[in-house]
Amino acid sequence: MKINNMLAAAFAALSLSVPGAASAINVKPFVVPEVREWKGGDGTFVVTPGSTRICYTDTLLRPVAETMASDYAALTGNTLAVVRAKGGKGDIILATKPDRRLGGEGYTIGISDRVTVSAPALDGLRWGAATILQLCDGRSGLPVGTITDYPDYSVRGLMIDAGRKYIPMDYLYKLVDVLAYRKMNTLHVHLNDNGFKEYFNNDWNKTQAAFRLECDTYPGLTARDGSYTKQEFRQFQKYAASRGVEIIPEIDFPAHALAFTRYMPEIACDGVHNDVDHLDLKNPKTYGFIDALLREYLEGPDPVFAGGRFHIGTDEYQGDSIDMENFRALTARYIDYTKQFGKRPVVWGSLSHAKGSTPVPSEGVDMYLWSNDYSKPLQMMELGYQTISVPDWYVYLVPGAGYYYDYLDTGFLYNEWTPALFNGLQLEEKHPQLSGGMFAVWNDHPNNGITVKDIYHRIMHALPAMAAKTWDGSNVTVPFDEFDAKSSAMSEAPGINYLSRRGNGNETVFRAEVLEPGMDIPIDDIGYNYTVEFDIEGADEPKGTVLFSNPDATVWLSDPITGNLGYSRENKLVSYRHDIRGGEKAHIRITGDNQGTKLYVNGKLADNKNISWAAYGIREKAVKRFMADIKTLVFPLKQAGQFNSRITNLQVKNYID
Repeated sequence: MKINNMLAAAFAALSLSVPGAASAINVKPFVVPEVREWKGGDGTFVVTPGSTRICYTDTLLRPVAETMASDYAALTGNTLAVVRAKGGKGDIILATKPDRRLGGEGYTIGISDRVTVSAPALDGLRWGAATILQLCDGRSGLPVGTITDYPDYSVRGLMIDAGRKYIPMDYLYKLVDVLAYRKMNTLHVHLNDNGFKEYFNNDWNKTQAAFRLECDTYPGLTARDGSYTKQEFRQFQKYAASRGVEIIPEIDFPAHALAFTRYMPEIACDGVHNDVDHLDLKNPKTYGFIDALLREYLEGPDPVFAGGRFHIGTDEYQGDSIDMENFRALTARYIDYTKQFGKRPVVWGSLSHAKGSTPVPSEGVDMYLWSNDYSKPLQMMELGYQTISVPDWYVYLVPGAGYYYDYLDTGFLYNEWTPALFNGLQLEEKHPQLSGGMFAVWNDHPNNGITVKDIYHRIMHALPAMAAKTWDGSNVTVPFDEFDAKSSAMSEAPGINYLSRRGNGNETVFRAEVLEPGMDIPIDDIGYNYTVEFDIEGADEPKGTVLFSNPDATVWLSDPITGNLGYSRENKLVSYRHDIRGGEKAHIRITGDNQGTKLYVNGKLADNKNISWAAYGIREKAVKRFMADIKTLVFPLKQAGQFNSRITNLQVKNYID
């Protein structure tokens, strides 16, 4: 038996070295979105730090090569040299090459004894580099073979509402990176909006409203709870462009305009015939206000809105037939006004709702199709608009609202949806007037406890499926369950772990026999789902005693208000119904997921901080709306506080125990 095994092994080794001998053909590798065409070869190309170089000959390709090297280092911890050279065996070679079939975003990759990425344009090279990086993520080598890849749709993106909830600039940068890693090329930033008065005692004076940009034309207009300077917004757009992502800024009017009417009340509707978050379209001052506001961001050699497109809103204006004629005239005016600054105007589709005879230009205009009631797709195409599919039935994500989606139905999207499926209406796939599709995050309920981390959790749940279906359309081949499992295990993007995932399975990712006051912990935080537990011998602690903290959140041993165990994040304090007292000995266990947290004391549930709901807008005993109170926590661990109690047997687990 031993001799037979030795002979079999020798024969196997010999057969692999004989030309023409049978060999395994590499199967199509998994990336998101799925590559269009794959021709498998035999063997593996191994990226070897210190030997493999990223090579280019055209100086225009240097930024792509340097970005790829930076991403590779962030992804793997290893470095690759970037050189201007033809390249050879063992290298990754970037090159431009005309190919009409690939368009502006397609690319080819040949993997043999070298890796050659070629494309007609820089965006194609960026997406080819993203494919190579995904192939390097957690793999020891790249499968030999040939890739030909190109998208079905030219617009693939995300809209995020920063008007109702401030979205920090550092997080917008992260969004650009995670979009680019999956070849999504558009991020729409909705820069102003307001809440619904029903959640503010039906009082417009109490209703949340914000405009998020620094403004010199109207000092005091900029929101105080979070905003962007003009210079940082310029820099952000330039960074995104270097990653192949276009930023589409939006200033929304003439509805959703409470920030403007609060600043200048005389341009508001009267609140009787129309809501006061609507601009008065019969007042000449309205147009003077908007003209001057937009000019601040659109004009000049280095405009604040640096990209080629600007979104002028035009969403959900209500009124009678005269109002609708005025609305159509306003839309036409600001389409033309935007073009004067060399920008391509973008609008929310509203013209099926705003019936009238006043003409609204369609040439050179992008229209978001979002509702059959507001914009009938076939009608808008007949009018000549270039359209982008954002159907509210399928891709509207409204965190913690109880309507639309809290998490998108990714199984349906992956198996059934493409940008050509619009709220039950099947359009022609890749219709020349259908540019692509996006999904949207609307933060309709200001101050409901949803954090930026929670928004990101929802975005990352949806992003792989949306990337796949806007790139590949109906041509996906991987079964959804397999796709979902593999895409969920991928890195978010090189160097990004904003989900705060720790470890690879059901693990204890950190432990300490004794938690010393002020101790530095090598893990910043841990995301859903988690268990944090420890033993405590209580001492008298003053209110405001910290147990753990990082820049995003604090866990209190004695919170600043009640003196109980608790936590705070994004200026919201959550207090448990338990306080640690001097001389108390207890085992504390806290678990957390995307619904909330639970506190266990000595094995018994002491408090459950899950979602609760409050009724708002009560008129004549009829409940109009409900708002959620979200109490989730991505558990902070970076720094232990200064406490008097003795804490031992600390364990941090990446599962709920």
